Amino acid sequence: MERVEETIIINDKWRHPVRSSSNACIDAINSYYTEFLSHGRKASVILDAVTHDKTCVLANTLAAYFAYPLDQSKGQLHLSSAKSQLQKATSYEKEVYYAVSRLVGKDRDDELAYNLHSELLRKFPKDLASLKRGQILCFLMGLPDKCLTLVEQVLPQNEKEDYIQGIYCFPLLELGRMADAGKAARKGLDINKDDIWSQHGFCHVLQFQCRFNEATKFMEENSTSWESCSSFMLTHCWWHVAVCYLDGYSPISKVLDIYNLHIWKELEKSDASRTEVYLNAVGLLMRVYVRSHLSLMGERLKKLVHCLTNQSVWDIQWHQDILILWALSSTNKIVEAETLLTDMKSKKTKPSQQKGIQLAEGLFEFGQKNYEKAFQLLGPDFDTHNYKVSLYYSLLNEQLGVFKEVLYHVLLETGRYRIAIDQIKKQIQKTEGVPFLWHLLGRAYDNEGNIHESYISKYKAKKLESAYFSQWV
Repeated sequence: MERVEETIIINDKWRHPVRSSSNACIDAINSYYTEFLSHGRKASVILDAVTHDKTCVLANTLAAYFAYPLDQSKGQLHLSSAKSQLQKATSYEKEVYYAVSRLVGKDRDDELAYNLHSELLRKFPKDLASLKRGQILCFLMGLPDKCLTLVEQVLPQNEKEDYIQGIYCFPLLELGRMADAGKAARKGLDINKDDIWSQHGFCHVLQFQCRFNEATKFMEENSTSWESCSSFMLTHCWWHVAVCYLDGYSPISKVLDIYNLHIWKELEKSDASRTEVYLNAVGLLMRVYVRSHLSLMGERLKKLVHCLTNQSVWDIQWHQDILILWALSSTNKIVEAETLLTDMKSKKTKPSQQKGIQLAEGLFEFGQKNYEKAFQLLGPDFDTHNYKVSLYYSLLNEQLGVFKEVLYHVLLETGRYRIAIDQIKKQIQKTEGVPFLWHLLGRAYDNEGNIHESYISKYKAKKLESAYFSQWV
C-alpha cells in the first residue's frame, strides 16, 4: 500500500491508487466502472461509494459526473466535495477530477475536457472508464476522428481487455471503416459475448451490408443480455432490430410488436428513464411514418406525443428535440411545437449550429405537410453528413437516414422528380438492398414519365422483397 500524507491508499480494479478509508467505497467504484462500461442500469452504485466514504475524491468526482445530468445541484455538490479534499488526493484522482470538472457545471469546456482526458489516458492508459467518458464527449461533439485518436492511444495496453473493442468499434463505424469496425466488434464478442457495445457495433455493420435477417437473428439471440442495460441501451438495441425488420421487408407486425413489447413497455419499469425511452420511441415512429404506415402507428404516435408535450423532456439533447418537434407538428400540436422551436433557436446561436436549426425548421414544416416550405429550408443538396457538427451530436447512417427519407418525400411532393431521382440513386449506391428505396425511385421515374426506368426499379424492389420474404417465413 502507498501512503499519501499518512492516509491509506487502496487500488481500484485497474490498480490506480485511490485515497479512501473504506474498502466498500472502492468496491462500489469498481462496480460503477462495470455498469458504466456495460451501459448498465445500476450506475447509481457510484452514490454508494460516497455513502461509504464522503471524503473520497474519486467517488465524489464520479458521482458528480453521474448525477449532474439528472440533478445539476447534486452534481455540483459532489464536485465541490471532491474539490475540498483535493489536496489529499492521489495524482490519479486529481487527473480524473480536473478532466471531469470541465464536463460538469458552469466551467464546462468540451475542448479542454478532451485535452485533459487525452493527458489522463497518456498517464493512466488502463483507465477504461475515462476512455468511455472521452468517447461520449467526442460523440456529443460529433468528432469521431478525435474519439479514434483517444482509443488508439490506449489500445496497445488494453487490446484483450473487456469492453475496449466495442469502444474501438464505434468511431470506426462513424468514419465509415466498416470492415475494421466489424473486426473490432467480433474481437469484442470473442472476449465477452455479452458486451452490449460490441453487439451494437456488429449490428451496425450487418445493417450497413443490408444483411437484415442476419442482424435480427444475431440481436434477438443476444437480447437476454440486454435486460441489465440502461433504458436507452435496451430500447436502442430493439430500435435497431425494428429498423432491420422495416428495411428488410418483414411483416409490419414485427415492428409493431417490438415497439409495444420492448420499447413502450420499458416505461412500466420502476427504474426506467422515460426520456431515454422517448428518444428511441419517437425515432422509430418517425421512420414508420415516412414509410407510409401511419395508419398502423397513428394511435401510438398520439399517445407518445401526449408525453412529449411535457417540457421537462425538452432540451436534453438536440437530436431528441428535433424528433420531438416533428412529432408535435405532425399531430397538430403547433403551439407546443412553436414553443420548442423558439426555445431551440434561442439556445443554438453559434454559426455552426444554423444547419441544425434549418433541419429543425424543415421538419416542423414537413410535419404539417407544408412541403414547399420544407424544401426551401432543407434545400436540393441536403446532406446529413453536414449536420453532425451542427447537431452537436454524432449520429450514424441508420439514425440520419430518416432525415434523408424526409427529403425524398418532400422532393416528390413538390414535383422535383429529377432531383429526387439523383438523391435516391446516391443512397441506393450505399444501401442497395433496401426495397423501400427502389420503390421510391420507381415512383419518381413514374412521375417523370420514364416508364422503362420505373419498371426496372420496381422489378428490383419486388425481387428484393421476394428474397427477404423467403427469409422471414
